[in-house]
Amino acid sequence: MKVVLDTNIFVSGVHWGGASERVLQEWSSGKFTLISSLPLVEELFRVLKNFRIPLKTEKIELLENIIFEKSIIVVPTEKVDIIKDDPDDNKFIEAALEGKADYIVSQDKHLLDVKVFRDVKIATPKEFLEMLNLEK
Repeated sequence: MKVVLDTNIFVSGVHWGGASERVLQEWSSGKFTLISSLPLVEELFRVLKNFRIPLKTEKIELLENIIFEKSIIVVPTEKVDIIKDDPDDNKFIEAALEGKADYIVSQDKHLLDVKVFRDVKIATPKEFLEMLNLEK
């Protein structure tokens, strides 16, 4: 199974735990393949570095190495304009389409409102874990 994780899953998982942390653990243990793109990775590290609870550079570099080692990095060739209220979120759909992802896991209302786009399901961390039969 191939999955795109929104930046907010990493931020929540790293700082607060809960379902987002469990999603990251499932990725780390090989339950699914992470699909990402350079724009997604760049956003993640910019957010982690500038977040109100910034991560130390060493932790960010470790996470960066893990993402590049344990992910498929795609170069989206198709631009979409699905999310009108926050067009920047379209990059998650573009990466999912290019990587033939099954899911986008997010806590972003704009993405979650889409629900499904061209067979890519968009789910909350809890919904995704339920689909994996890990959370009741």
